[in-house]
Amino acid sequence: MMNFWAEHYHRSYPQNPSLSSRETADRSCDVDVERCLACEADAVGSVERRSKDMVQAKLVVENVSKVFVTKRGNTEALMDISLVVQPAEFVCLVGRSGSGKSTLLNLIAGLEKPGNGRVLADGQPVTGPGADRMMMFQEPALFPWLDVMGNVLFGLKLKSGLTPSERREVAEFYLRSVGLEKFMHANIHELSGGMKQRVALARALAPNPKVLLMDEPFAALDALTREQFYDDIQRIWRERKKTIVLVTHNVREAACLGDRVLVFSKHPGRIAHEFAIGLQRPRDINSVAVANYATVITRALKGTLDPELRGKPLGADEVAALTA
Repeated sequence: MMNFWAEHYHRSYPQNPSLSSRETADRSCDVDVERCLACEADAVGSVERRSKDMVQAKLVVENVSKVFVTKRGNTEALMDISLVVQPAEFVCLVGRSGSGKSTLLNLIAGLEKPGNGRVLADGQPVTGPGADRMMMFQEPALFPWLDVMGNVLFGLKLKSGLTPSERREVAEFYLRSVGLEKFMHANIHELSGGMKQRVALARALAPNPKVLLMDEPFAALDALTREQFYDDIQRIWRERKKTIVLVTHNVREAACLGDRVLVFSKHPGRIAHEFAIGLQRPRDINSVAVANYATVITRALKGTLDPELRGKPLGADEVAALTA
């Protein structure tokens, strides 16, 4: 065995004239074996870390693809998406229209099933909707025949083991948390757009889901109302420790709210870039630091970011260097 290594490394490594050929080969062999062992240890460590992350993860999306079949042909919405979301993490998905962001959210919610791959929530396969994952849509989707309190109580029907008085107490708590304590018995048609979305947020939070899925819930709101929502969402996320996945087209909104921002490629959707937002909270949507992140994320969306950075997580230092 040593003769083989000696012959191989005698040819492959420069020799030190002060050493014999056997010593040179033996030393080279030792160096390479150490390198191989180090590489093997790194590989094993990487697999173990990934396995540990998946075991502890709140959500796992593993090699998921989705094709919609219609009479006009097949549309490939997602291609080989893999994603791990940790407990109490805030992840934002951004991308062009038609890049599959909302499709991925629907798969996590259990409203759609993947063509390939699998989605796990707390280590269990997602086979349909569940009370552990609540969804907020672009429209409030409130019931107009119920008042504000009635809409939130409706969501609490998913929560078993509560008496009527306990349900009402929970509904009042979440309506206060979104600033609607004075409008608990108002009719839906009496509310502004922003107030309706606050009702929808309270309804989604009331059953105490483990995961909150948000599909562009702020898109139709005016700028001032959106800014207030950003403050409220950060406060509620901090207090309630929810895992949140948000779909948005607004890159500054994503940089303001997310722990991570994932940029989707054009159709079919794939994760092209990942940004770790290394900013302290609470964050101001108008801050320079948020604007810097938004600038780099926009470059990624336009495809003008350095190709060598594709797929590499970018933190605060890398973003600062790119915007300097």
